[in-house]
Amino acid sequence: MQMRQQQTQQDDSQIKYILDNKSLTFAEKLINVKSVERVNENINTLSMAGDIAIVSVDLAMAQDSTGPLAIRALNEMGIDKIYDPSKVLMVIDHTFPAADEKVANLHKLIRDFALKHNCMLVEGSISHQHILEYLAAPGMMILGADSHTCQAGSIGSFATGVGSTEIAAVWATGQLWLKVPETIKVKLSGNFHRGVFARDLILHYIGEVGEDGANYKSLEWKYSNDYVKKQFSMDSRACISNASMECGAKISIFPVDEITKKYLEENPRIDQNNNNTTNNTNNNNIQRRIDIQSGNSAQYKEEVEIQLEEIEPQVSGPDNVDKVHSVDELANLEIDQAFIGSSTNGRIEDLEVAARILKGRKVHKNIRCVVTPASVKVYEEAIRRGYVEIYLESGAVFTNATCGACVGTHLGALGEYEICISSSSRNFVGRMGALSSKVYLASPATVASSAIEGRIADPRRYLQSS
Repeated sequence: MQMRQQQTQQDDSQIKYILDNKSLTFAEKLINVKSVERVNENINTLSMAGDIAIVSVDLAMAQDSTGPLAIRALNEMGIDKIYDPSKVLMVIDHTFPAADEKVANLHKLIRDFALKHNCMLVEGSISHQHILEYLAAPGMMILGADSHTCQAGSIGSFATGVGSTEIAAVWATGQLWLKVPETIKVKLSGNFHRGVFARDLILHYIGEVGEDGANYKSLEWKYSNDYVKKQFSMDSRACISNASMECGAKISIFPVDEITKKYLEENPRIDQNNNNTTNNTNNNNIQRRIDIQSGNSAQYKEEVEIQLEEIEPQVSGPDNVDKVHSVDELANLEIDQAFIGSSTNGRIEDLEVAARILKGRKVHKNIRCVVTPASVKVYEEAIRRGYVEIYLESGAVFTNATCGACVGTHLGALGEYEICISSSSRNFVGRMGALSSKVYLASPATVASSAIEGRIADPRRYLQSS
């Protein structure tokens, strides 16, 4: 017992040394805190950008398109027992409920795996949103077999996507090697104009740097002052962190502040062993919260500043996320479908602005409008606030929480040569259905406005009068 207490005190002392270091970025601090070598061998040498480190993992997630591959990889390794079931999350979200027999069998495989290993299983909420709502905490190391896992960076976690085989390795060992990413500091200044949102900001950034402009980099988002910070709710931050993958970012981090802490208070984290919610961060079954701030003299690969008032509503596409235009450049392009939802823009803030625009108006007779919440929790809140009634009265379709339309499997797939304006994550060829279809990405406000007109439309005139 005494030796264990001494080890804990020594580890806490090392963590304090790392957290107080003014020369380290967020990524460098968190990877050093999670370094297996530092903990096991008591090594004080710090890993810096470009170095390789083996880290302990706090949460390892796979969903219904990557989970079966990870299960097969684990079986091929001959591993019959996972390292720590309380740190493994299986999610059925990409095609939920099952659209056909093949998908149903994959879902059964995942359910059987979760039952056998007594790990967490979630059905009917998109993985990234469930993690944000219930599991992620500042200072966690979160790896997911899904590229948009980086969304949890909005709450101060090192969260990133890895392959199915890598997730299987984490299930087996609780560890994985990572290269410490270089960091780009993005300073936000000024004020958003009405009708411009977080999605417009991240599309603007992706358009400026290109689809690989932040490849394997850490993006650290900073504010020039408190007024700027107050414009970025947790929903907005989650949108930006999620979509940062589209310019290649390894992680996308917002600093922990009073907005983060208020969110955590209002959305208690789950005890992963028994699924009870709690705020007790000292419970051994829950990740201890570690608020990590980059040092004042940290070395950045690049520093940029974005003036928010210079951003207009943005539209990306078709076929490439970094092909970004102002909404005026594509105005009047006729569409066949408008989609509001996905892990990028299916939160309550997104559904609120869409409902505000659609209230008392009708979806254009020549198109479909599909609205999909990101989680069961968002679904329930949309009902409580009366948004669902607004959508239905407008002629839109409101679905359960799923990735279906976003990945083109169900509940909104596109036919040949159809054109869709979407608030989903990607617009690659064939992403939402037929290879000949075209997808344009925009904020939920722009999508809702376009649904009314049957063509890409500027949301500002609807929000001016709403």
